[in-house]
Amino acid sequence: MAEESKFQPALVKQLAKVLDEANLNEIEYEIQGHRIKIVRHNKETHVYAAPQPMLAAQQAAPTSHGTSEVASIAAKEVIDWNSHPGAIKSPMVGNAYLSSEPGTAPFVSVGSEVKEGQTLLIIEAMKVMNPIKAPVSGKISKILISDTSPVEYDEVLMIIE
Repeated sequence: MAEESKFQPALVKQLAKVLDEANLNEIEYEIQGHRIKIVRHNKETHVYAAPQPMLAAQQAAPTSHGTSEVASIAAKEVIDWNSHPGAIKSPMVGNAYLSSEPGTAPFVSVGSEVKEGQTLLIIEAMKVMNPIKAPVSGKISKILISDTSPVEYDEVLMIIE
């Protein structure tokens, strides 16, 4: 197997450093069908790696750099949110806003109890602000987007438990 297709903890560290130095909210890197996406949520940096058939075996094998804490974090973060029963998905392409206007408190945060029909966020599409409402009552367990971030159709935005 070519060296480029193996999991590279040093590359993840470099991308996380670029994310911090450039004050970005997310960065994505892809080579030969392997994708690494690093997203910052509330000053924390999380690593999301697309599931790969050989990913577990590659992470289990020691690299020339030795085992890495970043590799173990990446292994824990590989979760398929699309199949989660509480996934709130984007009904459109646009820019997501977690609050009603800049500088104000977000509609919800992790741990918030929400009622069915409550506004969770707004997606701006074609200069129209579209409120995204909770389809069920529950507790917000995960917010997978950043404020003002672009979102795609059917992208998972939040998880309600």
